[in-house]
Amino acid sequence: MFAELNELLGASPQRPETGKFTLLRDTRTDGSFLVHHFLSFYLRAGCKVCFVALLQSFSHYNIVAQKLGVSLTAAKERGQLVFLEGLKSCLDLLFGEEEEQSGQPSPLQFISESASNLKALFDFVRTSLTPAGSDSWKGPVLLVDDLSVLLSLGAAPVAVLDFIHYCRVAVCSQLKGNIVVLVHSNEDSEDEENELVVNSLCHHSDLILWVEGLATGFCKDVHGQIKIIKRVSLELMAEQDVVQIYQYKIQDKNVTFFARGLSAAVL
Repeated sequence: MFAELNELLGASPQRPETGKFTLLRDTRTDGSFLVHHFLSFYLRAGCKVCFVALLQSFSHYNIVAQKLGVSLTAAKERGQLVFLEGLKSCLDLLFGEEEEQSGQPSPLQFISESASNLKALFDFVRTSLTPAGSDSWKGPVLLVDDLSVLLSLGAAPVAVLDFIHYCRVAVCSQLKGNIVVLVHSNEDSEDEENELVVNSLCHHSDLILWVEGLATGFCKDVHGQIKIIKRVSLELMAEQDVVQIYQYKIQDKNVTFFARGLSAAVL
């Protein structure tokens, strides 16, 4: 996890908040460093994590996590991490191996069906995060990287939004846990379905971290801009949302944040 980002968010792995829905949104850049931050943050916090990884392999996430001081392999072995490797599940479904191996329907069963029903995926999440009698983990966490892939796999926008709604009820409300979801967006895109999902999620998020590439193009000392939107208006109707804007630079094992125009290279 990145200590500077924790300071900006007022977050601590010793006191993780509960019942929060966090939206990670990236435009013209790669926001995956935020996924790695929250994955390592909640594992260090002692939370039970269900990671629906649709974009990369387990080995990729594990290599990055080790740089941040966390072992995903060890977390899986001790039962703290439930990892759905979407890339492998899709291949197994296409070649008919998924159900033969487990005897259970795949969480991504909708790929091979005519209707884009995400009930199997929701059942997987709920089963993974419902605490057993012997569990001593803190609040459960659902992490999705990234939700836009479900649309690319054929799920309808309504089905994706229904899935998130039911997850919010189960994880945030009933189990007092948290949800963190990454989505790609491009305001100039003609992908209306993706933009519908992104805009709908923005309205229901407690916290939005929106990373954007620089409008001026590539810069070796400033990799992008992050907008932190705290949705105060969800709890206090008369209040306005709190918006903070910073620029950032991604390093090998860390990310540094600074006010716009105050990069070390400039100063």
